[in-house]
Amino acid sequence: MAIKTFASRIAVAAVVLMACAPALAIKPFTADYQASFMGMEANGQMTLTAAGANRWKYTLNIKNSLAQLTQSTVFEDRKGQWRPLSGTDSSTLLIKKINKNATYDWAKGEARWSGDVKPDRAGPLKLQAGDLDAMLLNLALARDVPAGKALNYRLVEDGRVKQLTYQVAGKEAITIDGKQQQATKVSRSDGNKETIAWVVEGLPVPARILQRRNGKDEIDLRIRSVK
Repeated sequence: MAIKTFASRIAVAAVVLMACAPALAIKPFTADYQASFMGMEANGQMTLTAAGANRWKYTLNIKNSLAQLTQSTVFEDRKGQWRPLSGTDSSTLLIKKINKNATYDWAKGEARWSGDVKPDRAGPLKLQAGDLDAMLLNLALARDVPAGKALNYRLVEDGRVKQLTYQVAGKEAITIDGKQQQATKVSRSDGNKETIAWVVEGLPVPARILQRRNGKDEIDLRIRSVK
C-alpha cells in the first residue's frame, strides 16, 4: 500500500518504524502482484534486498505495454528502527516520463528532492526520529497491524510532511497463491483520496493495496505469491 510519488499516489501503499517498536528480523523477499493501474491490467513486483551493512533496498515495479512505474528506497536498520536514506521514483506513460530522487541526510537532519520536482517541493525539510517515506509505509503497516500498534505515521515525501493515521476496518478473507487467508483491513482518507490495505500476519508486505480517487479505483495491487 505504499506505493513513492506512486507510493504517495498509492500511499500504495506507503512505512515507518515507531521508535518504541520492537526490533524485528528483516529478511529478503520477492512478492508478485496482479496490478490494475488507471483501468489497465499490469504485473507488479516488490522486492527487498540487502544493500550493505544494516542497509536494505526496497523496490516496487509495475508495468504493462503502455506504462511502467518504478519506485525504490534505501533504508537502514538501526537496532530495529528503520529510516530512509535515499529514494527514486520514475514513471513512463506512453511518451511522458517523470523521474524524481530523494535524499534523507540524517547527519544534517534534512530531506531534499531533485529531478522532476517543483522548486517549492525541493526542500530542505527537517527530519524527525521515526520519519518514513511512502515506500517504507508498506513495511510498517505489515509490521504494526498484527502487533496491534497505533497506526500513526509521519510521512516525509515529495517535499511535504503529512501526518497519517490508519483505522482498522475489520477482517476479510483474501486469496494468496490459491489459499484463503484472513486479513486485517485498514484505511485512511486524505481529501478526495482513500487508501486501503489488507494485512496478513506473517507477510512482510500488505496482501492488497487499493488507492481510490473521487470514489473510483485508481491503483489496485493484489498479491499472488511471496518467496
